[in-house]
Amino acid sequence: MKIEISKEWIRRMATIEGNSIVGAGPIARDPAARSFKDFIAHQANEANLAFGRFVCLMRRKQGLSLEGLAEKADIELSDLVEIEGDTRHRPEPRTVYQLANYFHVNKSNLMQIAGLTTRKDERLASESVRFAARSDPSASLSREESIALDAFIKALDSQE
Repeated sequence: MKIEISKEWIRRMATIEGNSIVGAGPIARDPAARSFKDFIAHQANEANLAFGRFVCLMRRKQGLSLEGLAEKADIELSDLVEIEGDTRHRPEPRTVYQLANYFHVNKSNLMQIAGLTTRKDERLASESVRFAARSDPSASLSREESIALDAFIKALDSQE
């Protein structure tokens, strides 16, 4: 089947759209994003927030200090401080790998949550945002946070 589109039809559709922004790909998903670079930066900040909260809550759940987790996971203390405190921090792949090993979660999914690999699983991405919204990194783990953490761990461990 061959579809023919006339110039008249194109002009009519352009008139209907008016001054609307038309886009395709990632920019079309968020019309507020001014550029692909802005879109990627926003995704990275979302991912880093969820990753930092995940590491913080897992550490608290196990009753570890920052120093204790750094020692047990064989990572730099300064990296751990930045992971938990700075949403713009990009952790090193080795650090994420060591944390995945220590916490016994899927390495590739944790790399995705840390913003080190391209988003492959939108369900995991939405679960990470939901998790970050439900968690408070400064208080002791509430029942709700514990449930959210357990659900997030299940999402991390699921295979694509």
